[in-house]
Amino acid sequence: MKKLLLLCLSFSLFAFGGCVVNTNTALDAAADGYKAATLSEADVISMSKQMREAGDKENKVASKNSKYTKRLNKVAANLKNVEGLQMNYKVYLTDEVNANVTPDGSVRVYSGLMDKLNDDELFFVLGHEIGHVKGGDTMDKMRLAYAASAARKGVAASNSTAGALAASELGAVAEAFLKAQFSQDQEYKADAYGLELMKKYKKNTKGAETALRKFADMESSSSGVDAWFSTHPGSAKRADKMAEMRAGK
Repeated sequence: MKKLLLLCLSFSLFAFGGCVVNTNTALDAAADGYKAATLSEADVISMSKQMREAGDKENKVASKNSKYTKRLNKVAANLKNVEGLQMNYKVYLTDEVNANVTPDGSVRVYSGLMDKLNDDELFFVLGHEIGHVKGGDTMDKMRLAYAASAARKGVAASNSTAGALAASELGAVAEAFLKAQFSQDQEYKADAYGLELMKKYKKNTKGAETALRKFADMESSSSGVDAWFSTHPGSAKRADKMAEMRAGK
């Protein structure tokens, strides 16, 4: 809602004569806002790859010989190509509890998250992230992120400080993408997808529920998991839902 409001505000700044506006930049922002709704799948994939390349340079990536990389590769052995979707995985070395995926199939898992989960639980998280790609959630999220970055360009045209929050368009898109929240329905569907992958590869499906229980406990204690829960809300309810699905209800 805040992002949509920001988008509306950027256009309002251009519409009312009471503000000093760089009309060329504001018009560019309006054009970008329109383009966001019409971004092709290829455009989104290209944008997400650029975003990942930049992110991998900015973060400390675990080496091939790292215990984290070896473990992740082992857990994700059956998830390198999922129904035609080519996946790639890397570990960011940080205490932060988080994981995310972009439309191109790039999954980044934080070592802080891996430290909290056993292998079955980690497999579920990977399956959940893949579910967001297969369900088109990340594609929609990237388009909205582009719209949010277009809004910032419009705010920048009015000499507002909001325009200085991102150093480049790519940085603005990345920031908006990583902070955007999935809907409850999208979360449930991604959870269900992760559970089905666990069944397919004969993993202990209890891991789906226990992973979410752990997140719920961390969420309630606010133990350094803000990034994960800002985009993956309602862990306790989702854990209950997993329990029902495992019981065949």
